[in-house]
Amino acid sequence: MSRIALLSSVVLALALCGCQTTKQPAPDKTIKTSSIKTEESTAGFPKPANLAFGETHHLAGRVLTVSSLKDLKLEPKEVVLSFDDGPIPGRTDRVLATLDRFGVKGAFMMVGEMAALHPELARRVAMEGNTIGSHTYKHPNLNTLSFDMAIAEIARGEAAVTKATGTDVNFFRFPYLADSRKLRSAVAAREMIVMDVDVDTKDYFNSTPDQVADRAMNRLRQRGRGIILMHDIHKRTAAMLPALLARLEAEGYKVVTLKFKKDAKAVEMASL
Repeated sequence: MSRIALLSSVVLALALCGCQTTKQPAPDKTIKTSSIKTEESTAGFPKPANLAFGETHHLAGRVLTVSSLKDLKLEPKEVVLSFDDGPIPGRTDRVLATLDRFGVKGAFMMVGEMAALHPELARRVAMEGNTIGSHTYKHPNLNTLSFDMAIAEIARGEAAVTKATGTDVNFFRFPYLADSRKLRSAVAAREMIVMDVDVDTKDYFNSTPDQVADRAMNRLRQRGRGIILMHDIHKRTAAMLPALLARLEAEGYKVVTLKFKKDAKAVEMASL
């Protein structure tokens, strides 16, 4: 990677570090880089199980094949691990290594510009069997754009992630969760399923890794199941993930892998 590309990646990641996924009136009020920590403590974490020879984890659950949002229904004690805003070297690859240790897959909602900057890493995410989604090209609040501009941003992000990963993109998450009924319908028309959020870890806050894990588990215990939101651009997220997965396993949760399959009836109707 050239020094210019690396610098561009760091600048973009710093901007995305201020991404609060909770709905916001405008993204420029939420992007703050002054409080970003360069190192996060991992003190206080329970140690994940050691992977001795022959030892296996029991966190992997079923593969759920979906054709539309109505199919994305989780059973009690089932979770989907989702990661926004990447990929970025040094963090996304740490997340991948942790997922591999526990034998589970995640759903990566990639920002198109990040995927274009790091195509080899983006392709690796896909090649390792993770679910691939897009998160627009530059992560704007789509509700602040005209409808046509919002659709163009969605399409550009989808195209960039498709090119980088070499696979179809069938899932989408709205930046800041700033959606509308009209935009959700437009995303569905592009044969993408909107990835909503049930458990927001708020790992974009200036928290320690153990605070992030505690927040995730407390919220998950209240709901009993759901899609967990994290961001693979944060060091604290990569640092806390092994402990979070160990806690999920200890409490009997299963990680669901999402797969997309075109609705046969929809394909038939489109061909008429």
